[in-house]
Amino acid sequence: MGNIVMPHSTARRWVAGCALAASVFLLVSCTSDTSDGKPAKTPSLPASSSSRAAAGSAEERQKEQAQTALAAVRTGQLAESGAERLTNGIHTEPSLQAGKNFELKLVCVGHGTAHLSFKPTDTGTPAKVPCDQSVVRQRITAGKQIHIGVDATQGSNGVIAWEIDSI
Repeated sequence: MGNIVMPHSTARRWVAGCALAASVFLLVSCTSDTSDGKPAKTPSLPASSSSRAAAGSAEERQKEQAQTALAAVRTGQLAESGAERLTNGIHTEPSLQAGKNFELKLVCVGHGTAHLSFKPTDTGTPAKVPCDQSVVRQRITAGKQIHIGVDATQGSNGVIAWEIDSI
């Protein structure tokens, strides 16, 4: 028998076919869950950037609505303010002049309620904050150091904005 001579283009096709077959074999064996040959479970895909952007823009709209509601009822001089995801809550220790009176205002936009608390407890009165865009007002007297906490009740979601005005 003589030597088999393959034209150059045929050899290329043969090598490409072998490479393709090897790739398919490796892909199948790497995605196999066990040695039974069944495909592995497909991992869940991360949220698409468009769905994350939509969620982010909805959150931004809620934040804007809450801050607009607070601006409409601003009294006195603004001491501190902020806005947070309701699920993150508010946990702040504002730097307020001891012995002075202030007004804390909160607006929640979303659904559910939040719970407002103070430490020391005589700084203010615990209250529920509905996520219906209404403004909740609370007079506080600054002591040495105070802690204001707002936590979402179970199943609540949205944005909560707050500000402290001197009165």
